[in-house]
Amino acid sequence: MNPVLEVIGVTRRFGRLEAVKDVSFTLHPGTVTGFIGPNGAGKTTTLRMCATLDLPDEGEVRVAGRSAIDDPRAARRVIGFMPDAFGAYSNTTVSEYIDFYARAYGLRGAERRETIASVVDFTGLGPLLDKETGALSKGMKQRLCLAKTLLPDPRVLLLDEPTAGLDPRARVEFRDLVRGLAQLGKALLVSSHILSELAEFCDSVAIVERGRMVAAGRIDDVGGKLRMSQKVRVRTLVECRRTVLFLAEQHGVRDAQELEGAAVFEIDGDERHLAELLAAMVSAGLGPVDFARESVGLEDLFMRLTGREGA
Repeated sequence: MNPVLEVIGVTRRFGRLEAVKDVSFTLHPGTVTGFIGPNGAGKTTTLRMCATLDLPDEGEVRVAGRSAIDDPRAARRVIGFMPDAFGAYSNTTVSEYIDFYARAYGLRGAERRETIASVVDFTGLGPLLDKETGALSKGMKQRLCLAKTLLPDPRVLLLDEPTAGLDPRARVEFRDLVRGLAQLGKALLVSSHILSELAEFCDSVAIVERGRMVAAGRIDDVGGKLRMSQKVRVRTLVECRRTVLFLAEQHGVRDAQELEGAAVFEIDGDERHLAELLAAMVSAGLGPVDFARESVGLEDLFMRLTGREGA
């Protein structure tokens, strides 16, 4: 499937500061990509360039096969950008707000009414149409901002920190909306520095650190390219402490410890090394009954790729 958004080696400078340096990634229809990095990593600057709100000093952004730099009007017909800050007049109702933007997008007559009804139904804003926007909760404001972004039916959605400040229930509800949009065939780029929020619904990741791309691709593919240590959990027929002591003496094994009745450790090497370790455990009479690699989560992936102590 052809990419609907291609970011190719974009660089953006502000004086001597290189806020974004040679960043590249692609988005495909029906997928959700997590745009991951700490605050100040260049996420918003990159999103603004994708949305044609800023120009790169170097590189190219292509939307549906066309240059967003040479033809920004065409790109804007395809892209929907949801910024991290919500702005609306406090005495404007939800209905007035959505209607204003529908008219601004050029929707008229029956098409406008049908589009508004569809967007309101999808975002669950129906019961709030007569409520003033200034009285909305943070979660409802995010829904309203998303509704506005969806009015022109964009193929690409750029969501900048959409779950920041939301309570747990609002995060779950917003996550479900994102999944629904992907099922409709839209390509989504969702930025966040809170990795646990993205882990449950992202197909791919684009990881940035200090303005530079660290890795991009499907989560499993990126993790497979690390060629670094793997986490393994093992249960044996003998006392767990004895298993931990045995593992601590083996070549390539690090940080062996007891966790919830199992021995958990990291090991350098490939599958052959794992097979040799398992054979050694059998020969030593430990009686391994469960020996499994743990999947690489987004937080582990980010810390391994950036070398940071935390996200």
